[in-house]
Amino acid sequence: MPLQLEIPARELFDEFESKFIYTPKTILTLEHSLLSVSRWESKWKKPYLRQQVLTQEANTKTVAEDTDYIRCMTIGEKTIDPNVYRVLTNEERQQISDYINDPMTATTVSHQAGKPPSREIVTSELIYYWMAALQIPFRPCETWHLNRLLKLIEVGSAKNEQPSKSNPAERMARNRSINHARRAAYSRRR
Repeated sequence: MPLQLEIPARELFDEFESKFIYTPKTILTLEHSLLSVSRWESKWKKPYLRQQVLTQEANTKTVAEDTDYIRCMTIGEKTIDPNVYRVLTNEERQQISDYINDPMTATTVSHQAGKPPSREIVTSELIYYWMAALQIPFRPCETWHLNRLLKLIEVGSAKNEQPSKSNPAERMARNRSINHARRAAYSRRR
């Protein structure tokens, strides 16, 4: 589900060119999707998504990179005045950030305790690979909200996982319990 923002007409002074820039009233329709991430990564040549295990410094993006991601999210961006992205207020940027961080689903997946988080760098190509491996159709899913798509991939992976084998101590305890129950049943029959 895309986010729609109404950006009023604004005036901006460009200090480098010493002139005023006027932007018209604009409706931005934004879509945080795999397609948007793919466009951004092809321009910036670095992963948009970062795992939390990386340092906080590695997770930060420049203002230019953030602004360009908003442009990549825009549906019909070729008809939008490029200066509109320069005049976005902090409140509008916060609305966009809230939209990007919205889980967009009620689904939760319980993670196996003790399983270390993946240190894999997630790029759009890796997400496309996961979709192919799970037989998730690229269209229309590449335009879903990215968090919803990642949750679907997480659910598919969890459902496809082989049940973990119990450790030897658990197996021995279970077998002892089974043998004890069998002996008790056998002795009653005699």
